Amino acid sequence: MLPNVITKTIELSDGRKITIETGKLAKQADGSVVVRMGDTMLLATVVATAEAREGVDFMPLSVDYQEKFAAAGKIPGGFLRREGKLSDHEVLVSRLVDRAMRPLFPDDFHADTQINIFLISADRNVPPDALAALAASSAIAVSDIPFNGPISEVRVAKIDGQYVINPPTSQLDKASLDLIVGASYQDILMVEGEMNEVSEEEVLEALKVAHEAIKVHCLVQKELTEAVGKTQKREYSHETNDLELKAKLHELLYEKAYNAAKQLIVSKHQRSDAFKAIKQEYLDALPEDHTIDLDLVDKYYHDIQKEAARNLVLNERVRLDGRKPDQIRPIWSEIDYLPSAHGSAIFTRGETQSLTTVTLGTKLDEQMIDSAMLSGTSKFMLHYNFPGFSTGEVKPNRGPGRREVGHGNLAHRALKKVLPPEDENPYTIRVVSDILESNGSSSMATVCAGTLALMDAGIKIKAPVSGIAMGMISDSKTGNYAVLSDILGDEDHLGDMDFKVTGTVNGITACQMDMKVEGLSYEVLAQALAQAKQGRLHILQEMNKTLAEPKADLKPNAPRSVTIRIERDQIGAVIGPGGKVVQDIQKESGATIVIEEKDNAGFVNIFAVDKDAMEKALRRVKGIVAIPTVGDTYEGKVKTIMPFGAFVEFMPGKDGLLHISEIKWERLETMDGVLEVGEEIRVKLVDIDKKTGKYRLSRKVLLPKPDGKPANS
Repeated sequence: MLPNVITKTIELSDGRKITIETGKLAKQADGSVVVRMGDTMLLATVVATAEAREGVDFMPLSVDYQEKFAAAGKIPGGFLRREGKLSDHEVLVSRLVDRAMRPLFPDDFHADTQINIFLISADRNVPPDALAALAASSAIAVSDIPFNGPISEVRVAKIDGQYVINPPTSQLDKASLDLIVGASYQDILMVEGEMNEVSEEEVLEALKVAHEAIKVHCLVQKELTEAVGKTQKREYSHETNDLELKAKLHELLYEKAYNAAKQLIVSKHQRSDAFKAIKQEYLDALPEDHTIDLDLVDKYYHDIQKEAARNLVLNERVRLDGRKPDQIRPIWSEIDYLPSAHGSAIFTRGETQSLTTVTLGTKLDEQMIDSAMLSGTSKFMLHYNFPGFSTGEVKPNRGPGRREVGHGNLAHRALKKVLPPEDENPYTIRVVSDILESNGSSSMATVCAGTLALMDAGIKIKAPVSGIAMGMISDSKTGNYAVLSDILGDEDHLGDMDFKVTGTVNGITACQMDMKVEGLSYEVLAQALAQAKQGRLHILQEMNKTLAEPKADLKPNAPRSVTIRIERDQIGAVIGPGGKVVQDIQKESGATIVIEEKDNAGFVNIFAVDKDAMEKALRRVKGIVAIPTVGDTYEGKVKTIMPFGAFVEFMPGKDGLLHISEIKWERLETMDGVLEVGEEIRVKLVDIDKKTGKYRLSRKVLLPKPDGKPANS
């Protein structure tokens, strides 16, 4: 039987089209669609179990985005030659979708739900990351899974002063602003992107442009839902509630929780103990034969604790640790803490601490990138680590998780915008942030520590970068809200917004926002951005007390680098037959040499850990590529002796004839006993044959002229 295919089309303002097709592929999933723009095609499927697992009181959602190499006509690298674990890029796209969709599933829906998004056809000029959330939301739209959407995501870039929705890849290099924005028809839900030190007003305008485009996507998805007849969603019952117990607990424990929040305890562990003591006091007072569901007690008390902490901020404009809404926690920092690292810094803000290192490497250390959509190398890496002890927990080290990949990527975006241009930076740079303590804003501590470590290493960044995490607590009934600067971990958990902003004194370099409630107005966003700028500049002032600009020189143990431009036809001479010459230089000097050809010229990059090694390698290379000049004097070595003279290597790879008549002022009848092979002598280049290019040398002109010799001898 032929499939019943339904297709909807979204037309962009410039005439390009996005199509959403359902009914042809993966029909056993609860919902499946194919989204296409140009030759980029994404297959998105969604499946949710009929019932929730016992004891699950959260939304077990998993989102996996994967790029099939066949989509781009490529075979995967590696031994197995097949797709395996998701790459960091695929994890980041998965997170973009997850962060926009998770808040809109019903709070009481706890069925295991899986969203898969496969890139099945690739168009190198149509980035798939901006289409992934549209595909995922459309798959749910054609299913019976409950969802308070639809949503979509778009890329908005500012190119030549104009905001462009989902621009071609070829234009992104010119973008001063590049954001992925996720939203429902009513509200913005997620923002992620990077900028070239732009203003807060430009970011706000970009969000408005993106949201208008997303509204069109949402309307088309609603049409799709009606066309497939999935307007009625499945019924479910995943929670057991006791409203009488809930009301009783609120009556007994809310005031105590509010007073505990009002104690303004700075230490998060002490604050946690104070809240736990209230619940424990209630449990200890229960009779042994009680029939109360303790799981419900945990759930309801969690809600009471959250409500009390939120109301403290809204009613009294005081936060859990005693700060005002716009107040930043105490900051201290230190550089050059690790003597062997090429650059290092400690940045501590409140109970959040990052120890960050910078390592400088050669071109051989560049990161290789091999994905379906991209192949190449990267000279800048940033890795973020979050061990269990940073929060006082026992957690096995199993490599970086999705959260660590995401936080590291945000810091990477923030700092790469201030690095020197590639033609001015010969180094591969690796920044590693180890979070040693965490109570909120650890990714922003990474940005601050990373800036200080780069400057400590002597990297000439354009300007220091700081970062701050903004939060918000709001009451939809009263319209009351508070924007919070430099949020705690608890405030992230109980708040309605997590908005991270990084930048220099000149403007924003990166941002990331996640919303947990509906109805965020642009006025609130504008206030959050303005308050973030105020906090960002305060943090920069504190960082400047430690180090205000890059150090003038590298550390003594850091590799030195010199790049020599040579003619294209000289590359072979430096490399030598089978690499013999360059290997010999490296062995003799101890330096590392990398040779590459670009722009119809050769570039010899020399890296050495000390001055002597650099000078030895530099001297050898310069000797090879130097152009012999008539009249110059050279230190040569006798290579062969002939009856009529000797051939002398006066420059690496260049031999000249020292005729018997040019060895001494005295007349020589024979070469016997005059010179020896391997003997080092000073010679002068007296002529270069214009036809053959052969070199003629003289030794006698450098010797004192005997008395009685004519001047023209």
